[in-house]
Amino acid sequence: MQKSMTLSYEVGQNLYLNITNQCPCHCVFCIRKNDDGAYGSDSLWLENEPTMTEMQEDLKKRDLSKYQEIVFCGYGEPLMRLQFVCELANYLKSNYPDIYLRLNTNGLADIYNPQEALANNSDSATKISAVFDKVSVSLNAGNSEIYNQVTKPKNLPENAFTIMLRFAETCKKLGVDTCFTVVDVISESQIAEAQKIADNLQIPLSVREYIS
Repeated sequence: MQKSMTLSYEVGQNLYLNITNQCPCHCVFCIRKNDDGAYGSDSLWLENEPTMTEMQEDLKKRDLSKYQEIVFCGYGEPLMRLQFVCELANYLKSNYPDIYLRLNTNGLADIYNPQEALANNSDSATKISAVFDKVSVSLNAGNSEIYNQVTKPKNLPENAFTIMLRFAETCKKLGVDTCFTVVDVISESQIAEAQKIADNLQIPLSVREYIS
């Protein structure tokens, strides 16, 4: 495992931010099983969790106006660092008012950030909706049983699937452009079930191709 401090990397017209390598899941389709980077990037395994100063200095080296979206994604679950993500998003919005921010997340932040999520009587979706333009939530399956098989969550409650759905629904209600994703490693019937859930919540669903 080659470690580096690759804090941002380009994918098409977007800039992706590598916030953390922490993740509470071991998804069967995770790109970390196959490579050290993503889409031709340098290694995304971090030497240490980046500080706010390190992220800001990295971003100042780039012309942020040329990107269609700034995406909080990287090589882990961004909301493992909920407060940090919100602070960095606030910094970007304050200094680059026209910037478009997207968050890719598993939607489980209320589980692994209980104190931060509940600070000021607010859940994680409420915090996120205040600073992000779009949220992409990993739906991953059409029911809880398959969800647990696909995501292989570590030390998470059995109702993690329901908590994820509630997060996405709340983001949508708060006015954030919200979408679901699944990866085509699941069966066609599971994709159809996932589509029914998305339709019921009136949230678009995107089916991603597995990258080996």
